[in-house]
Amino acid sequence: MAAGSSPSWWGERLLGRWRDDDMWILTDRPVTYAELREAVRRQAETMASAGIGAGSSVALRIPPSLTVMYVMLAAWTLGAQVMLVESRSPLFEVERLLRICEPQFLISAPPPPTISRYLAEDVSFTVTARPTGYPAASDVCLVQTSSGSTGEPKVIGRGPGSLLRELYRYTALEGMPKAGERVLLLNSIIHTMGLIGGVLHGLNTGAQMVFPARMRAETMVETARAAGASAILGVPVHFALLGRSADVAVPSLRLAVSAGEALPHAIWTRFHERFGVPISPVYGTTETGVIAGDLVAGLEPPVLGQPAAGIEVEVVEGELRVRMDHTPYLWSDRADRFQDGWLRTFDRVDRDPVSGLLSYRGRADSVVVIGGLKVDLTEVEQTILLHPQVREAVVVFCDVIEAYVGGDAALTAADMANWCRSRLSDYKVPKLFRLAAAVPRNANGKVIRNPEVLRRPEETDAHADH
Repeated sequence: MAAGSSPSWWGERLLGRWRDDDMWILTDRPVTYAELREAVRRQAETMASAGIGAGSSVALRIPPSLTVMYVMLAAWTLGAQVMLVESRSPLFEVERLLRICEPQFLISAPPPPTISRYLAEDVSFTVTARPTGYPAASDVCLVQTSSGSTGEPKVIGRGPGSLLRELYRYTALEGMPKAGERVLLLNSIIHTMGLIGGVLHGLNTGAQMVFPARMRAETMVETARAAGASAILGVPVHFALLGRSADVAVPSLRLAVSAGEALPHAIWTRFHERFGVPISPVYGTTETGVIAGDLVAGLEPPVLGQPAAGIEVEVVEGELRVRMDHTPYLWSDRADRFQDGWLRTFDRVDRDPVSGLLSYRGRADSVVVIGGLKVDLTEVEQTILLHPQVREAVVVFCDVIEAYVGGDAALTAADMANWCRSRLSDYKVPKLFRLAAAVPRNANGKVIRNPEVLRRPEETDAHADH
């Protein structure tokens, strides 16, 4: 057992299985497993001296960095529960989450400068004890919040067994990176795909995560080329940037994986033409982790792939549900989402009766009734995305249909209205078009779909780089 670790440290094998001189990750320099283990040991000592130990609840609000990974792993070695808080979240949102979750400790660092490395090496932080905090929830080691893209964030707890089962599903997914392969990891390291499908999968298999200095297209491509990356993991906005990058080859690239939100077909096509590699789907939720995927068949959107190993799903009235042992929600039973052992994803899917392949059809809550007529906002969104000057779009309903469109500067609301009228019934055409270079995204970089949040300018900064 590693020095200073708790007997309940569920990830001891992940942290201890590789040789000291094996490379763990690559930033502007290689970081070995010896460095990783020593850094985790030092952080565990610092945290223990502050009173953090088995059963403690700890919130981490640290910018993307080696430090946040060291501190997270150190907390787990001590048997503490870790709550991950996006460092770019506004103070109002952070304080609200702290009031809801009441962790005993807050480990925080100021947000990085606007111009800085994507992944900092060393970040100074403070440990603050919170007298109002409560101990860790039973059998919960990781607390996350949903993106809040369609409403208020949900607080989700996952136990060691849940994380280890998800790691198994990734190793069972044909085509996932293996020992020695290098992966350009663009997903946030504190969100499900980047953390579990990236960082923890790397610890589990020996795949080596590679991080670019900046989230710019040319930097990402050059980093992948120089590192000999076999795979790129990201979200649609990353692949949109890469698809428009200068014509620099990445000969080693065999795999691209998109997760986090629906992948527009135009982005899939542009990236495929640019790099000769299809973008493969991985679909999941914060509550469950990965649910479905296919990394070898070259499937095109909206196909998501087969259910992952060990995952049981059913489609009820066109909506996907996933079997779970117990509710994933903390401090609320969320009966609207979890009932009788089934989680409602609120995602509409088709399931091929022969192959079992799942295909994404939009959100179940995207159908609205206007004057007695049903309108599928996903259909309106897809129609807008067909416009050659449009890169991304979000369509919402709040009294009237509104469209947020990211596209060329020359695009006008009249252009969009005429485009939609020529392809949609009048009652489906948005009454308002809000045009910009990019659609609004939250601090996590995920597209915002809540009409009330969209109307709050301070929470709708467009992040084209994360």
